[in-house]
Amino acid sequence: MTPVSISDREFRLAVEAAILAPSMHNSQPWRFRLDGDEVHVLVDLGRTPPVADPDGWAARIACGAATYNLQLAFAVRGTPLSVHWRPDPAQPALMAVLRPAPARPPTPEEERLFRAIPHRRSNRRPFRAQPVPSAARVAMIEAAASAGAWLDLVVGPIPLAAVSEIAHAANRVLLRNAAYATELATWSGRDAAAVDGVPVGAGGLSVGPQDLLPQRPFGELVRTATDPTDEPLVGVLGTPGNSHRDQLRAGYALQHVLLTITDHGLACSLLSQPIEVPAAKEQLRIALGRPGTPQMVLRIGYADPAPPTPRRPVAEVIDTAKVTGAAYQGSLRP
Repeated sequence: MTPVSISDREFRLAVEAAILAPSMHNSQPWRFRLDGDEVHVLVDLGRTPPVADPDGWAARIACGAATYNLQLAFAVRGTPLSVHWRPDPAQPALMAVLRPAPARPPTPEEERLFRAIPHRRSNRRPFRAQPVPSAARVAMIEAAASAGAWLDLVVGPIPLAAVSEIAHAANRVLLRNAAYATELATWSGRDAAAVDGVPVGAGGLSVGPQDLLPQRPFGELVRTATDPTDEPLVGVLGTPGNSHRDQLRAGYALQHVLLTITDHGLACSLLSQPIEVPAAKEQLRIALGRPGTPQMVLRIGYADPAPPTPRRPVAEVIDTAKVTGAAYQGSLRP
């Protein structure tokens, strides 16, 4: 294999794509390092909510999603990298190492998904009663499977009622914890100067009895009787196992699914409440009749556009001790 030299500018452009991945409360618990011809993805547990994510599950989901974006950014520039999850037990913060793979041109799908990165965002607005096309449903399922995960689309009144009740019960359990509610409030309602957390405009409406799924109360918008009923397509993404590597792969698969959703002109938001409560997660697995472990619940459909959430500057997420070269130039943002 011909040695690959990754320039500082290429690395920083790829990191800018990586940081547009989702994370719990938009906490952005990741760091990146360029080491010769390798790119390292590290978890920053100091940036993950300790009450909501005590064992780092959500941080690993986020790092897996960021890894997908990172790999995609290199692939579309003609320098594909292979992903190796948690390759060094002596470095527990090292989530993934990306190493040079055989050169090849990007596929049309990779180019489309890369273009979708800056347009993917969590949309907490009510979703319209407009069915998701079958082609988009098939593409989402295939996207999850290609990364070693599964995506179940929940259809029919009885399965939907079961998932809805599990999600609402889990949400009630979590919000009864005063420390959880206080922590959630610290990440909510951020002003325009914030570089993390969820701004007021992206928070969505308060949960109403007519809502199929409970969204987190990030915003201050109170639902009224005239607000539309939320009618999303519900998906549950899962993995065969639940090791740390499985959780990283779940995040990687999740981002592939989210970019596929965006590429099809659809909106999406994520719900982790049924995953955060162990009893609810087991009830969800039983309701789906699936072996393995549910890792995320998705709302999918058509909605009014949602604003983006802020991101920290690229320089703040890079291990600068390992990066040298010219100052960063360029942007992925529209």
